[in-house]
Amino acid sequence: MPRSQRNDNFIDKTFTVLADILLQILPTTKREREAFTYYRDGSYYEAMRLEVDSYDRSYILYNIGLTHTSNGKHAIALEYYFQAPERNSFLPQAFNNMAVICHHRGEQAINQGNLEISEVWFDQAAEYWKQAIAPSPGNYIEAQNRLKITGRFSSFN
Repeated sequence: MPRSQRNDNFIDKTFTVLADILLQILPTTKREREAFTYYRDGSYYEAMRLEVDSYDRSYILYNIGLTHTSNGKHAIALEYYFQAPERNSFLPQAFNNMAVICHHRGEQAINQGNLEISEVWFDQAAEYWKQAIAPSPGNYIEAQNRLKITGRFSSFN
C-alpha cells in the first residue's frame, strides 16, 4: 500500500476518533449528533434529512454534488452545487466545481462541432470561476490563468 494511502487512512481514522469524542463532549442534540454521524459516514441524504443548520446543510449539498460529479451525473451535481452557496455564501469550491462542469460541457460542444454553444458554456464557466476567485484570490490560480488566456479576466473585479 502506498504511503499516501496509509496516511489518508490514518488521517481518516484520527478524524473519526476525534469527531466521536467531540460529539460526546459538546452540547449537541441527538438529532445534530445523528446528522453529523451520517455526514461523516458519507450518508449525505440521511444527514440532509436531519440537519437544520443552513451552514452545515451547505456542505452536505456540496458533498452530494461531489458524489454526482464523480459518478458523471453533471446535471444533477449542478443542482446541488447551486443550492450550497445559497446557504453559505463563502463556498468558493462549489462555484469552482460548477465552472469545471461548464468548461467540460464547452469542450464537449467543441468536439460535437458546435462552437457557438461552446462559447456559451465557456462564458458561464468564467462567471462561476470569478465567483470562486472573489472571496479567496489566492486560490484557483489555474482558473485565473485560464480567464486571462481566454480574455475573460478583463471583466473580473
